Amino acid sequence: MFLSILNLFFPKTCGGCNHILSSNETILCTLCRHTLPLTNHHLNPKNAVFNTFYGRIDVQFAAAFLYFRKKGIVQEMVHNLKYRGQQEIGQCLGNWVAEDWIATKELTAVDCIIPVPLHPRKFRERGYNQVSSFGLALSAKLNLEYNAALLIRNTYSKTQSKKDFSDRIQGNETTFDVIFSEKDHNKHYLLIDDVITTGATLEACSRALLKIPGTQISILCMAMSDY
Repeated sequence: MFLSILNLFFPKTCGGCNHILSSNETILCTLCRHTLPLTNHHLNPKNAVFNTFYGRIDVQFAAAFLYFRKKGIVQEMVHNLKYRGQQEIGQCLGNWVAEDWIATKELTAVDCIIPVPLHPRKFRERGYNQVSSFGLALSAKLNLEYNAALLIRNTYSKTQSKKDFSDRIQGNETTFDVIFSEKDHNKHYLLIDDVITTGATLEACSRALLKIPGTQISILCMAMSDY
């Protein structure tokens, strides 16, 4: 009864199109769920994300779950997750990836999930890391360790969306570092992020993680830019 009254005055809306959800819908409306642009990268190990890092860093596996298009459903989802506090979107996508990709051998070979970190100042401003709910859902579904303390961001910076590739690389050279002990040696880390564009941030994160002896890297993003 209480929930019915609450939904009457504060109706839940779709994370993709912002329309009011019906009583049998959660997070995303039926139309958005059926029109999301899936990449199916798990079916093609040599996909576009993997090729992004070819000749740059050695990755075991790299993929994105969705295509990110300007003014599209995924852009709205990411903005709702990143700037409007709708962390349930990340959890929804994490559960979805885990359920659909659970047989992907590259994922089952992973030991630990590592989120791309926020600088402490950025974390205070936003109040959360937008990839945490995604990673924690993956962790729970795939029974993998989740470690948000291993990789750190040393410098505070504004969004990189308007920087070109060379600027991003230069800006990321000393941005990330690792705090590790012997128990972190010889592990296969799954590095996660929201949207991959040039891959500069993920490359810098990977180089930091590779300071740990015996490290292997795989990469998984919620989405990849399709423009």
